[in-house]
Amino acid sequence: MDETAQRVRRVIDAVADTHREFAAHIGLEPTKLSKSLQGNRRFTAEELSAIAAAGGVSVDWLVHGRGTGPVRAAEQPHTDPARAAADTERSSDERRRTEFLEAAWKLISEQGYHAVRIADIARACGTSSGAVHYYFPTKQDVLSAALLHCVESAFERQSAELKTVDSAHERLLKLIDMQLPTRGRVRDEWLVWLQFWAETALRPELRTIHNDFYARWREAVVRIIRRGQRQGQFRADADAEQLALGITALTDGLAIQVLTEAPQVTADRMRGVLLDFIERELLARAGGSLDSTDA
Repeated sequence: MDETAQRVRRVIDAVADTHREFAAHIGLEPTKLSKSLQGNRRFTAEELSAIAAAGGVSVDWLVHGRGTGPVRAAEQPHTDPARAAADTERSSDERRRTEFLEAAWKLISEQGYHAVRIADIARACGTSSGAVHYYFPTKQDVLSAALLHCVESAFERQSAELKTVDSAHERLLKLIDMQLPTRGRVRDEWLVWLQFWAETALRPELRTIHNDFYARWREAVVRIIRRGQRQGQFRADADAEQLALGITALTDGLAIQVLTEAPQVTADRMRGVLLDFIERELLARAGGSLDSTDA
C-alpha cells in the first residue's frame, strides 16, 4: 500500500468512525476516498490539504511522514507515562526542527539558496552546527526542507484567512491582496518561491513536490471561481480551469517583475492588472463591476 494512503488511514482512524463519515467531513466522494486508499488513484493536493486539516497534521507528514502523526483519544499521553514522555520528546523535537526551518528559509530569502550555511542557521538559532546536523544530516537536507516548510506555511495561512470570507468575489480579491509581494513575510516568501522554481528546474527530485504545491495554488483559484459561479457572481460559462491558469500565471509573472524592480511595475500596478483581468474575464457578462475599493 502507498505510504501516503497508510498515513491517511491513520488520520481517518483517529478522527472518524467510518470512512464514509470522514469523506463527508472533507467534502470528498466516498468512492474516490476508497480508490485512493486502495492505491487505485492518487490523492490530489487539495484533498491532502483537507485531510491534513481534519487530522491536525501537516501535508508534509502525509506525503513524507515527517513529524508527529495523529493520536487516538484513547492513546492520549495522560493514560501512559511512558507514552507521555515519548510524546513530549517528539513535540520538543518538532519545535526545534521548526525553529531551524524558520531560520533557514528566512536566510534563504536574505542571502540566496546556495549562500546559506549550516553555521548561519545555527547562529540564527543560538546553537551549534552539530545541533542542526542532528535533525538534518546535510546542508541539502535542511535547505530543501526549508523551501517546503516556507511554501506549506504560506498555503496554510492563506487557506485559514480565505475561509473567513463567504463571497467568492471578495475571496478572490483577498487572495490577490495576499499575493502582492510587498514588504515583510509575504515578500520574503516570494523570494524563496523564486529560488524553489530555479532549484526545481535543475533538480528533478523536487518536481513532484513542486508540482503538487503548484496544483494546490491553481486549485485554490479554481474553487473560488466555481464558488462564484454558484453564487451568481461570476460568468456561468467561464472555464474555471483555464481562468485559474491565467490568473496564477499573471500573478507569478507580475510578482517576478515587482521583485526584480522592473521599470513601472509596482505592487499596485500588479494588483490593477489582475483586477482588470478578473473584471474582463469573470464579471463582464455578469453585470458586475470590480472596483479596486471592494477589497
